[in-house]
Amino acid sequence: MQQDSPAAPAPRSLIPLVAALTVFAIHLIGNPHYGFFRDELYMIICGRHHEWGNVDQPPVAPLLAAASQMFGISLVLLRVVPAFFAAAGVYVSCLLAAEFGATAFGQIIAALAVFFAPVLMDFGMKISPDMVGLWLWPLLALYVVRLTKGADPRWWLAVGATLGICLQSKYSVLFFAVALLAALLLTPERRILFTRWFPLGCLLAGLIALPNFLWQAHYGYPMLETLRNTQQGKNIVFGPLAYVFQQILITGLVAFVWIIGLVWLFLRPRLRFLAYAFVILIAVMILLHGKSYYPSNAYPLLFAAGGGVLERWTRNSRVARLVLATAVLILGLATVPLVLPVLPEAQLASYQGHLFRTLHLSRDTIATEHHRAPALPGDFADMHGWPQLAAQVAGVYQSLSPTDRAQAAILAQNYGEAAAIDFFGRQYGLPAVISGHNQYFLWGTHGYSGNVLICVGGNCNSVARQFQSCSVSDTFSQPWIQPFEDGIPIMVCRGIKKPLAELWPLAKFYI
Repeated sequence: MQQDSPAAPAPRSLIPLVAALTVFAIHLIGNPHYGFFRDELYMIICGRHHEWGNVDQPPVAPLLAAASQMFGISLVLLRVVPAFFAAAGVYVSCLLAAEFGATAFGQIIAALAVFFAPVLMDFGMKISPDMVGLWLWPLLALYVVRLTKGADPRWWLAVGATLGICLQSKYSVLFFAVALLAALLLTPERRILFTRWFPLGCLLAGLIALPNFLWQAHYGYPMLETLRNTQQGKNIVFGPLAYVFQQILITGLVAFVWIIGLVWLFLRPRLRFLAYAFVILIAVMILLHGKSYYPSNAYPLLFAAGGGVLERWTRNSRVARLVLATAVLILGLATVPLVLPVLPEAQLASYQGHLFRTLHLSRDTIATEHHRAPALPGDFADMHGWPQLAAQVAGVYQSLSPTDRAQAAILAQNYGEAAAIDFFGRQYGLPAVISGHNQYFLWGTHGYSGNVLICVGGNCNSVARQFQSCSVSDTFSQPWIQPFEDGIPIMVCRGIKKPLAELWPLAKFYI
């Protein structure tokens, strides 16, 4: 007769801790080889403004990014932050596997799969709003699973605190929480909701997240405007089948582990709500045209379930376990160079092409935005050229007469260019950069008249129409950068036709 509940959790072991420390060390060793990622630079600048929110993200990731640079420019210290969350995510995944009945081998398989899944490795490779969810989404699931097993209902307060902190990092966790709630309501496990601690946990989550939502309300919910704009030309919108296929692609060659875990959860009445939650989450993402990676922090709980299943399937054969572990290791290693900067650029470009040909894939297959593909994976292309851009802008700025320098403003097309010039430009004494892109728009003109303007980016020709004269002083070009950044002009414009403050509303660019 089939058992409704998994075996009792294994006694505490060192495997979760050892796995977490190993993941932390690998990320630190393999990570700081290229440069600062575009969004990391932007988050550092956002974090230095100490606000409760930003146009396109909550405050946690920017504050952590800025804190990592308090003692000077350090790529290593910056990458310590996501490495910590990657390690914490693996630790909790092992605990989840134990809750699902896995002992040593099942926890190891779960840890390997979580570490090697390309999208999760990417979250642990660089600072982003998604990195916090590497730890806190699985932690939410762990708390709820323990509540269904009879844990003290006061643990709903831990659930609420975890959800609130995660909301201060990325809003998509709200969809995961709603999916979990809906799934519980669909199953007998709904019984854990009938306690006063559940609404108190919800209240705690709301109180923690409230400052950011008040900030968004104060500025007219710019995040909603940004999301609407990204769906009107920037993002690639996938149909249901294509979206599901994307989930397999972003979890890589170890995807079979989470697929097995999902099926197993469906077959276990006491844990079926987790399978329902995942399906509901994916359905909502498809309906709302979310990017393919938005639900990715839910995969650790499926990998944890899959690790336990694979352990039970191979319990009578050491050879089978050796073959399985080796297969997960080899399949995982195959995609590591695409998401961890361990290869020199030329070798990576060659390796990527060879791997895609072997798997019969193209760059367009995994793209999420409408841009011409760079020679390197997109994240890695966005780690190149930024110090050089700041240096070239500084050269143009220093070439101005003292009178022009005293009133010169630097305008950048997008937050990547603006943040790079702000971050690396400190050493050259450059003034604060202005831009109409996302949070930079809210920071305004800094009081510049605009009468002398250094314009950086592909939109400078349209900017030039607002001035009496403009001339190209330099052109930015570096190897391995994004194609849309290659060849952008650095122009000097003089004689603005209207005050910059009057023109500023036209610069707004939320996307």
